[in-house]
Order: sequence, then structure tokens, then C-alpha cells
Amino acid sequence: MIITKKAIPRRTLLRGIGAALALPTLDAMIPALANAAGKPIHRLGIVYVPNGMRMDHWTPSTVGSGFEFPSILKPMEPFRDQVQILSGLWGVDGEGPHARASTRFLTGVASTRDNGSNLRAGISMDQIAGRILANETQLATLELAIDGRDFAGSCDEGFSCAYTNTISWANETTPLPMENNPRAIFERLFGDTGSTDPAIRKTRLGKDASLLDSVTERASEMSKKLGAGDKTKLSQYLEAVRDVERRVQMAEAQSDRELPVVEQPAGIPDTFKEHARLMFDMMALAWETDMTRVATFMMGREITGRTYAEIGVPDAHHPISHHQRDPVKLEKLLKINEYHVTFFAEFLERLKNAEDENGSLLDSSTIVYGAGMADSNSHYSRNLPILLAGDVAHPGYHLQYPEGTPLTNLHLSLLDKLGTPIESLGDSTGRLSI
Repeated sequence: MIITKKAIPRRTLLRGIGAALALPTLDAMIPALANAAGKPIHRLGIVYVPNGMRMDHWTPSTVGSGFEFPSILKPMEPFRDQVQILSGLWGVDGEGPHARASTRFLTGVASTRDNGSNLRAGISMDQIAGRILANETQLATLELAIDGRDFAGSCDEGFSCAYTNTISWANETTPLPMENNPRAIFERLFGDTGSTDPAIRKTRLGKDASLLDSVTERASEMSKKLGAGDKTKLSQYLEAVRDVERRVQMAEAQSDRELPVVEQPAGIPDTFKEHARLMFDMMALAWETDMTRVATFMMGREITGRTYAEIGVPDAHHPISHHQRDPVKLEKLLKINEYHVTFFAEFLERLKNAEDENGSLLDSSTIVYGAGMADSNSHYSRNLPILLAGDVAHPGYHLQYPEGTPLTNLHLSLLDKLGTPIESLGDSTGRLSI
């Protein structure tokens, strides 16, 4: 759940039963300790791009090692020894081409016609990992986006916009919001102190710890005077307090750890360039401080009409993606695809330069970059554009899988790598060597 100023009234109501749990308790924590058992930390990132891909400029012409990077993937060339390009992976077919593209990407379940009252999909693989890894970090998962959610009417006909606004699902009926405001992300990670300065955050942390003690004591006293229904509600509240207390204790153990000092962003930047870079920075910082080990980032929602005048494309992305083989539109779509990858390359460079316990952050992370459809003009769900970066089994390889191999087979393998294995996911049929 994304914590923003809009959530304050609900928190205030909980505080009104006699406790005084403030929002900063959840926000102003510092990184958790590495796994106490000494297991190496591994991180999962998902970067999603919308409206398909110029596949003729994405797919290498040869399979195996030594391939030439096509124009879209050219920024990946410096990371050849830490990337794999995967061809032949398929998504689930179904109605609503854009709705199913984003919905099935991490669930393996296609969207169904719905006006918003009866959403149906499946739990996404990032949330499966987050539920287990949450025992080690203060945030289970982090969901980021560039576009907001105010796109009523700009969705597949007959399908709720909830399908195109997210790739993360808590369960088969609950899509998770993707937060596009850097300030909200910053406050979720570090509270509202305005900075990651260790002295400021340590002072805030001490205040929060004493506050939790007070909350627990007051709630226990009040319980003696409540009826059965209220006792149940209070018990649930105390469980939340205990969870916060656990997080604070984990943070206290790392209170002296040096963090990069970053000033709090003022809000949503004016340009895509500034916005994308800042969101990638938030993602990197969350990993660098071990606030979470699972993060998803939508660089655009499906059917986005964003324009890119800064690269000479003042036209809306979605109409361009329906190019009908028009050379002008094809060239503009290529520019957008290439532009997106440049920011991903910058993100990888930052991870590569950030030290971790056993190398760099890039060494201890596996990041998926890709789209939920291939050729956008035809809305194909076959041969999706998928790239892996970071800790990969076959660095510098273009792997071609048999026709019809489900994308969810990749997800099963990624969950294995994270130490969060499951038997199946959506339409999966097995596992891949990644």
C-alpha cells in the first residue's frame, strides 16, 4: 500500500481509539540488517514498458553469444556480461489487448470484461516474493509508475482501467496501485523528515520507538473496558503495532549505517526524463538501503497517450503504436522504444557502481525489462520482448525458447532464485534456465 497524505484520515481514525500511532512510524525507518542466517541477499526488479515494441529493432539477428545489439538495445551493450535476451516467450491470449498485456505480465492470467465491480486476475509473482521476503525488510514490495491513475475512458472498451494501470496484484481480485509521485515514494521509504541524513533519521527513529511503547500500553489498558467486537478490532490494531515495532527494532540495529544523503523531491517532475530518472533513483535507493528487495516500475500504463516532444515525437504514444506500417509512425515508435531503454541503462550503471556485501547491487539483483505485447499494431502476445539484467545464468546470450513457452515459466525460475519457490503460476508449464 502506498502511504501518502491522503491516507492520514484513515490513520487518524485508528489513532482515535485511544492509541497514538503516527504515520512516520512506518516511514522513517532505516535499512534492515542482512539476513541473520548469512544467506546472500538477492533482489528482484520488474521494469514494464507499454504499447508493445518495434520487434525488428529489438530482437538480435543471431542466437547464442556474440550477437550484435539491435538499435533499441544498443544502450545495453556495456552490460553484455550481465544481460540475457529472451525470445520465444508467450503471454496468455484473451480479450482486451492492452488490459490483458499488463494484467498477465506477472500473473499469467488474462483480464476479463468488467466495469470495475468484479475484477478478476491472479496474484502476481512480485507479491508472492514480497510476502516471504517481507520478513527480512521493512517494506514487502515497492510499486512505482510514471503515469497516474486518472485515465477514465482511456482504457480497453469493456474493461476496467484498473487492468491497465498496474502490473501488481495482491490476489485474484485486488490490483495494487502503482505510485507515480516521487514525494510519496520518498515519504514511504524515509518518512517526512525531508532527507536521508543519518542524524535526522536517527533522532526521528528514537521518537517513534518511544511512541510505540506508549501506544501499546494505552491499548492494553483500554482493552479491559471494551466489548467483544471492539476487543477484536483492538487486537487487530495491536498486531499492526507489533509489526511496526518489529520494523523499528530492525531499523535500530542499522541506525549507524551510512546512507547516501538525498534531499526530498518536491513532487512529480515536469518532463519524462526527470521523472523516469527520479523514480529509478528511488528504486535504487530502496535497494541500497535494503528497505525492500522487490520493486516493480511501469514506465507507462497501457494505452498511454504520453507525448515525447523532447525527442522529436510530439504525437501520443498509443496512436503511434498502431502504425499500420506507416514509415513515419514506425520511426517515431522506434525513438520512443530507444528512449525508454536509455533510462534503464542509467539505472543499471547506478546499480553497478553501488557497493553491496558481495560485489555491486547489480550483482545481487535480477531485473526483468519488457512489455506485455510484442508488435503493437497487431497486439501480438507471442514472442514478447524480454531482457534480464544483473545476476543471470547465461550472461551475454540471446536465448531462443520453443514456440509457445509461457512467460510465467520465467517467473517460476525467478522465484526459485529468490528462495520463494512455488509449484505453478497462471499458465506456467515448467521452469527455465536463467
